[in-house]
Amino acid sequence: MIKTLTTFECTYLLKRNYIGYLGYIFNNRPYVVPITYYYDDIENTIIGYSGIGHKIKALRNNGLVSLEVAEIDSVSNWKSVLAHGIYREFEGSSAKINLHKFSERVKDVIKIKEGKHLSHISEFSSKIFKEGIPVVFQIEIEELTGRERQY
Repeated sequence: MIKTLTTFECTYLLKRNYIGYLGYIFNNRPYVVPITYYYDDIENTIIGYSGIGHKIKALRNNGLVSLEVAEIDSVSNWKSVLAHGIYREFEGSSAKINLHKFSERVKDVIKIKEGKHLSHISEFSSKIFKEGIPVVFQIEIEELTGRERQY
């Protein structure tokens, strides 16, 4: 049986994960790419970062996006959330603050979910800067839907 998740269940799934699939449109074609993210439950936004490339160019052109996050144990045991929202970029000191918050929050989720204490999060942060100044962005969530199947 497939059940609809409540808003609380949807946000809980977003909070306890850090990898999702970002959907966007570029040149009238849909694209879906994996991203690392964190869910800011206070602001009800998804925070991410990227170098300037195909994805960022597309998102600057059309800011309507979706993010899908799933936990799949088997074909008959899974949960999935789809967040629809609007892409916005942070600038200046706000971008730096949110990039730091992103690094710390992802580290926290990995520690809780996987039991790993990441000493390499600093390597992760320095890698971000070695590849050039990243674009730090948020997705302002407008709608959340979720489904679950447990057999």
